[in-house]
Amino acid sequence: MAARRHGKRPPKALRMSVELPLWRAITGYRILTLVYTLCQVAFSYRHYEHPLGAVAYMGALTVWMALTWRRTTSPERCTRQFLIVDLGFAVGGILLTSLVDTHARIMGGAPTLPSIWTAGAVLGFAIKGGWRWAAVASSAVAVANLVEREQLARDTLRNVVLVWVAGVAIGYVVEVARASERTLARALQIEAATRERERLARDIHDSVLQVLAMVQRRGTAIGGEAAELGRMAGEQEVALRTLVAGGLVRPAGAATMASYVPAPVTAAHEGTAGTAVAPARSAPPAADGSCDVRALLAPFAGAGVTFSEPGAAVELPAAAAAELAAAVSAALDNVRVHAGAGAHAWILVEDEPHAVIVTVRDDGPGIPEGRLADAEREGRLGVALSIRGRLRDLGGSAAWVSVTGQGTEVELTVPKGTAPEGGKRGKSRA
Repeated sequence: MAARRHGKRPPKALRMSVELPLWRAITGYRILTLVYTLCQVAFSYRHYEHPLGAVAYMGALTVWMALTWRRTTSPERCTRQFLIVDLGFAVGGILLTSLVDTHARIMGGAPTLPSIWTAGAVLGFAIKGGWRWAAVASSAVAVANLVEREQLARDTLRNVVLVWVAGVAIGYVVEVARASERTLARALQIEAATRERERLARDIHDSVLQVLAMVQRRGTAIGGEAAELGRMAGEQEVALRTLVAGGLVRPAGAATMASYVPAPVTAAHEGTAGTAVAPARSAPPAADGSCDVRALLAPFAGAGVTFSEPGAAVELPAAAAAELAAAVSAALDNVRVHAGAGAHAWILVEDEPHAVIVTVRDDGPGIPEGRLADAEREGRLGVALSIRGRLRDLGGSAAWVSVTGQGTEVELTVPKGTAPEGGKRGKSRA
């Protein structure tokens, strides 16, 4: 509605298909071959036995083409009834040749009235119905040519075979292309469903699972009835992790949370030094839809987190900036949980020509060898989905460098519109 009020029409949704180029090609072929056939009849006008009959047929064919040329521009317009009438014009023109042309010219191999335009009618059957329809149409043309020539001459046999082979081959190729297009569409649907499942899993991990883990820890620490509540919360956390890691989650329609940075409750965002780490807030996007990454990451700074940023704005599309901030939030959660209360974290933002790089480093004990893979198998999705999954959806990457006793460094790379050059700057040793 807003676009209409400002005098702009919304962009049309384009339906791409492997068939569209073929329909456009056959339309051009029919027009060009009609022009060729008209010129051929004009040059041979004086040689016909009944030239007015040839002119009458070419006039009818021209009118038919003028009224129906758009029929072959799309599969919806090209109906079966049209194809039958179109083939009738081709077969009728071939049979009419024996009435308007001389017997000597026919036996000498003179072209029929529709000439090579006939192949357009056969190709229409091939593209519309596949090789079986093409075989039927080619056979009809072959019979008409044999009746017109009254004998199985070499040139007639060659033309018949060429039309038949071309029609059947193109029809078969069209059927294979349609099957491939259906397979591709199914694969894209599965990919979209998988990405939606991962997005929902990230949201669940960033909210529900962390709340359940917090309830379990607090209940165990308090004891009494709270300990029983914590035990139940722990059981539900394990069940939900198993479901998210291996269950089937259907796509949630058109709803999207790309502009929302999922953040756990404040209690689950405690800093590494016991202070609270503020959740990332969505910064207002600029007029061009971009967002300053620094504005989203600055609230993470605190007593246990040091934030370093460039002096100029670091802009990314608003949705990409929000996802990057959510990945940083998940990395800080891992620091809080695994590095210990006394660990310190550093956030460094780098604005490269082709990418934005955010490094989250801590001075904790490091990640044991194989721990990340074990965590993913156990359904702990902080790294697999909340960090790696987000960066992968943005076309970026996440790399871990961890040294025992010296801490862990996580490098998050988000390309600026295109894939970043040079690949990852670090390799995961965890």
